[in-house]
Amino acid sequence: MLVVGEREAAAGKVAVRLRSGKDLGAMPLDAFIARMRREAESRVDMVDCG
Repeated sequence: MLVVGEREAAAGKVAVRLRSGKDLGAMPLDAFIARMRREAESRVDMVDCG
C-alpha cells in the first residue's frame, strides 16, 4: 500500500506498507518504482514453468 499525504507529497516521497503490515517508511518515488521493477522481474510466470 502506498500512502501519499501532505508531507510525502511535499518531499516527493511515498510511504510504503507491505500486506504483512510491515512499514517500510517513506522513500523517493523513483526508488519505489525501481524496487517494484526488481521484484516483478524476479517472479516467474506459471505459464513459463510448465
